[in-house]
Amino acid sequence: MLSWYGPGAVRKRAFHSHCLWTHHEAPGLGAAENAVCVCDGGERGAFHQKGASGQPYLWARLDRKPNKLAEKRFKNFLHSKQNSKEFFWNVEEDFKPVPECWIPAKEIEQLNGNPMPDENGHIPGWVPVEKNNKQYCWHSSVVNYEFEIALVLRHHSDDPGLLEISAVPLSDLLEQTLELIGTNINGNPYGLGSKKHPLHLLIPHGAFQIRNLPTLKHNDLLSWFEGCREGKIEGIVWHCSDGCLIKVHRHHLGLCWPIPDTYMNSKPVIINMNLNNYVYAFDAKCLFNHFSKIDNQKFGRLKDIILNV
Repeated sequence: MLSWYGPGAVRKRAFHSHCLWTHHEAPGLGAAENAVCVCDGGERGAFHQKGASGQPYLWARLDRKPNKLAEKRFKNFLHSKQNSKEFFWNVEEDFKPVPECWIPAKEIEQLNGNPMPDENGHIPGWVPVEKNNKQYCWHSSVVNYEFEIALVLRHHSDDPGLLEISAVPLSDLLEQTLELIGTNINGNPYGLGSKKHPLHLLIPHGAFQIRNLPTLKHNDLLSWFEGCREGKIEGIVWHCSDGCLIKVHRHHLGLCWPIPDTYMNSKPVIINMNLNNYVYAFDAKCLFNHFSKIDNQKFGRLKDIILNV
């Protein structure tokens, strides 16, 4: 399967940055640098259990990185690397501290109970997105733990040519990874919101699949990105049968990003909050409250959405 994505790079196995799950296991990592995961207790793909038993929770990607001395030693090794040599890490001494709530990604190799760094010298992992954590304020703006719902952008179920923004139960997102987009994420290539009224959304990874597939040749990929309407995206993710995700970004082909008219902004979008089943009293400043005021309204494109603030 092929899908398109947000930021990232070509790797044997790609990694996400935000997720949702439960605490019994931490999922592996997926395909982009601004991903989230929902689990009822784990790591990649869903909301993680934290607090009430089985409560879904949103987690953000946080890599544990080497300190300056270890990083310098690792870079020197890479520059002088010989196939017969192997670099040895001392995880307890070589890496910067991480919050106590940090957990390693599920697929990370372990040695004597310690998670080991990947080929880039990082240990991919996750931290829970707390409501009052300023570092993850944009992540927390798209989730409501009290009602266990999240703001999600995806195709309308009855019309593939129409996008839909809806309040999705976290239970429907368990064991998934999602991408965070919006005003304050990666230069806001989709023109969402404004500095005064920021707007952010989650997109499930793999939700936007490519229908007219380019062949795996440099010139064909280049022509597809430059000349095809569907090619006005940031990149492609190949979902391999063995679970690997392989990505190509426009930059790898010498193409610019962001671009003025993205494929996502060529489609109309409808607001479908469907909050009738909730006895809700959202905070007046939260996105859920703002979207409830424009429920069932249709806009020509994402950048045309104006919240009644």
